[in-house]
Amino acid sequence: MLKERWNDRAGGFHPVSAPDFLPRQQLREVQSHRLQAVVGRAWDKVALFRERMQARGLTPDSIAGIGDIAALPFTTKADLRDTYPFGLFASPMDEVVRLHASSGTTGKPIVVAYTREDIEVWTEAMARTFAACGLHRGDILQNAFGYGLFTGGMGTHYGAEAIGAAVIPVSGGNTERQIMLMRDFGVTAVCATPSFFVHLVEKAGEMGVDLRDLPLRTGVFGAEPWTDGMRERIQAETGIEAFDIYGLSEITGPGVATECACHDGLHVLEDHFFPEIIDPVTGAALPDGEEGELVLTTLSKRAMPMIRYRTRDITAILTAPCGCGRTMRRIRRISRRSDDMFIIRGVNVFPSQVEAALLAVEGTVPHYQIVLTREHGLDRMTVEVEVTPEVFSDTVRAMEELRARIGHAIEHVLGIRVGLRLVGPHSIPRSEGKARRVIDKRQD
Repeated sequence: MLKERWNDRAGGFHPVSAPDFLPRQQLREVQSHRLQAVVGRAWDKVALFRERMQARGLTPDSIAGIGDIAALPFTTKADLRDTYPFGLFASPMDEVVRLHASSGTTGKPIVVAYTREDIEVWTEAMARTFAACGLHRGDILQNAFGYGLFTGGMGTHYGAEAIGAAVIPVSGGNTERQIMLMRDFGVTAVCATPSFFVHLVEKAGEMGVDLRDLPLRTGVFGAEPWTDGMRERIQAETGIEAFDIYGLSEITGPGVATECACHDGLHVLEDHFFPEIIDPVTGAALPDGEEGELVLTTLSKRAMPMIRYRTRDITAILTAPCGCGRTMRRIRRISRRSDDMFIIRGVNVFPSQVEAALLAVEGTVPHYQIVLTREHGLDRMTVEVEVTPEVFSDTVRAMEELRARIGHAIEHVLGIRVGLRLVGPHSIPRSEGKARRVIDKRQD
């Protein structure tokens, strides 16, 4: 499949059949054909899906095309946990060539499977992702996404090799070694979670390495929500161009959606992953342009097709054409998840709101934690914020002025006052993977 779509041209791999630029009507025909095939496969092979369709009075013949997708039942993360480990597989184990799984820190892990064809689609999706980010043959890519059961490392690795880049499979952690390799190997692109890359930037400064003096030009970041303020901070401190990519293990891993050079939303590779937006409370479909919960359907997955999977990620489908010419629809950058939300004094709070407020205040760094406690039956929220060494060593008056500015910024965004604690450099634990922003002690 990949060889049919990619060849070496002008020093790099480029799409031959240009799936990212398909006319919308042709794309819709592809989507309809693939939806019918994946629904038929799920009906035949997955008991849970067949039972839910029957409960709605549906058969595969009820789905004439992509316009009928809203009639199909949802799939949720609970379904994957309830059928652990292999209950949603549509392929026998002798056709499965890869298993990945979540950490299982909140219960049973989410297990996902891939056939050989699924790996080829995943590789193609990541190759198209990297092409959109401007990577090509000759790039040296340092892959700091975690390898192992986490999907990030392997998906990124195969996609980068497919475009002809040289991959350094360093994985996460080993911060000083990461900086050494970045400098000594002439790395031109890096993949990581944004929080871990911020840690790398900080460590490089301590080692006397200015990343702006290196060949590094591109950062491809994902696996956790991050704000435009974080992007601006990263680009200002390193001189790189920072791209946001999106994916989730339940669908395939990284490679579901990507920014292009226009940085105006993320193009969903919707010939393989069909997006919908629904009301997160009622489940009703919402029109393009309205904010809601992202729902994804895999149109090409064989081992474990996901039909109308509720991601819990909050976004909107952007309707204006993109300047890059891609016809694949875009979603707005995902900065929050519905299940990340917590309520303080009747106000819905997302960690991304706190991050946006902090990054607007000079003197802070992108390291913070939100601590939730309960006192006398009331929930309380305290934000612990790291400040720069210069500010921390300044006068008490300067620290109090900074505290007031931060407090005002958070109150302006949230509409409520919260506890605030300024802490010194390196006080907040650094993440070598996904950052842990909220510490909930209300049940302690």
